[in-house]
Amino acid sequence: MKLTTFLKHIGNDNSGATAVEYGLIVSLIVIAMIGALQGVAEATTDTWSDVETASVEAMGG
Repeated sequence: MKLTTFLKHIGNDNSGATAVEYGLIVSLIVIAMIGALQGVAEATTDTWSDVETASVEAMGG
């Protein structure tokens, strides 16, 4: 096989394009999940802080 024929064959090959597209979609989903989980983590931290404050006040501290 000549080099030019080989390079044309590689240039016309689209089999890896789908994998790249799926990778980009997955990365966007992961970024959205991280953003959502950060919001949940902040709410959970605030809740446990309120519980701690109420517990300390209930124990007379």
